[in-house]
Amino acid sequence: MLRDDSLPAESPGGGARWLAQVAIFAGVIAALGLVPALQLPGMPVPITLQTLGVMLAGAILGARKGAASVLLFLALVAIGLPLLAGGRGGLGVFATPSVGFLIGWPIAALVIGWLTERRGAPYSIGWGVAFNLIGGIIVMYAFGLVGMMAVGGLTVGAAAVALLPFIPGDVIKAVLAALIAKPVHASYPGLLPQRSTLRGDASVEVS
Repeated sequence: MLRDDSLPAESPGGGARWLAQVAIFAGVIAALGLVPALQLPGMPVPITLQTLGVMLAGAILGARKGAASVLLFLALVAIGLPLLAGGRGGLGVFATPSVGFLIGWPIAALVIGWLTERRGAPYSIGWGVAFNLIGGIIVMYAFGLVGMMAVGGLTVGAAAVALLPFIPGDVIKAVLAALIAKPVHASYPGLLPQRSTLRGDASVEVS
């Protein structure tokens, strides 16, 4: 059935389903925080698995729902729930050198989701990895670099060097996110608009 891309238009239960998907992926990001963070010597920001959850949110849910799930997670962190890796939570985490990454998370999910939606169904692992790298490394690192400069007091060069240890792990996460997203989209094809539909009217998708 054809439906508009607005939130409640899926069916009488569409809005509840939208919110449930957002909540589920906020939970996925939180669950990945149970894996201990890796704090390397001299590194102002810890390495965590939660960026994998951010990539998955965009790659699977798309732009709006993916970004909404990350924003929900950050709202829960802001009110004090210890959901960040290492049991961190509260407004204080937004005054640490990690703040740039935290602000960049929903933007990264939005970019990954937007690119994934523009590509349309069927989901491609190759394109998926590329989109995850764009959002999960280029976009996220840009925000992370600014955060480390503004709060951590690092120079541009020092902040860039501090980002280097993140790259191998985030490349692996980008690949894993695409490999996970592929079977999810195969099982739930309505998550992405059909490419034939995108060529006609980008405001309508097939479910």
